[in-house]
Amino acid sequence: MISIANLSKRYGEVHAVRDVTFSCEPGTITGFLGANGAGKSTTLRMLTGLTRPDTGSATIGGKAFTSLSNPARTVGVMLDSSALHVGRTGRETMRVAAMVAGVPAGRAEELLEATGLAGAARRRVGTYSLGMRQRLGLALALLGSPSVLILDEPANGLDPEGIAWIRGLLREHAARGGTVLLSSHLLAEVQATADRLVIIAGGRIAAQGTLRQLLAGTGQNLEELFLSLTSGASR
Repeated sequence: MISIANLSKRYGEVHAVRDVTFSCEPGTITGFLGANGAGKSTTLRMLTGLTRPDTGSATIGGKAFTSLSNPARTVGVMLDSSALHVGRTGRETMRVAAMVAGVPAGRAEELLEATGLAGAARRRVGTYSLGMRQRLGLALALLGSPSVLILDEPANGLDPEGIAWIRGLLREHAARGGTVLLSSHLLAEVQATADRLVIIAGGRIAAQGTLRQLLAGTGQNLEELFLSLTSGASR
């Protein structure tokens, strides 16, 4: 379970995140939606120990990310596929990560195959397309067979076939009791994938609940609701 409570972060005069609270239950996919600069990335960075919050807490299975003894075995994280080492091959990238996580090298090969990268495993990551880097980033997130996945824009750069593939993969993960937190700007994709939505605007949670709960009585579709909640929001 992911639990975020009263999380806040300020950079000088800018309130990047203000009193954010929500949770993600096992067996579900939570879509985290927001316009650029709304506070999504800052929230995810605090959740994964990359940024220290000013106030509040963010835990995974009751523990802060930095307190996990072997994070890769508990939570798979994909925040920025462009940060991959461009000089290594796909196989080298996976095997180094497997060594650090303490998982067999065979698991790396298995995921290269599962993500459609086996044929490009000997190529350097710097030659990969955006979609291929996204697949490699997802393979890295899955390496330790974690129960929790935290993914920032995982469908970015994927073709329709790739988007359908990742949708199925995430649904299967949740069906096995896993927890997924999915940040995206692709409203239609999140609508087709997520069980629950959390919408952030101006650093604050603007709405959260199932799609049916959010749209009940509004006469709006998701895009219209999103625009009404996020247009003009300021920090």
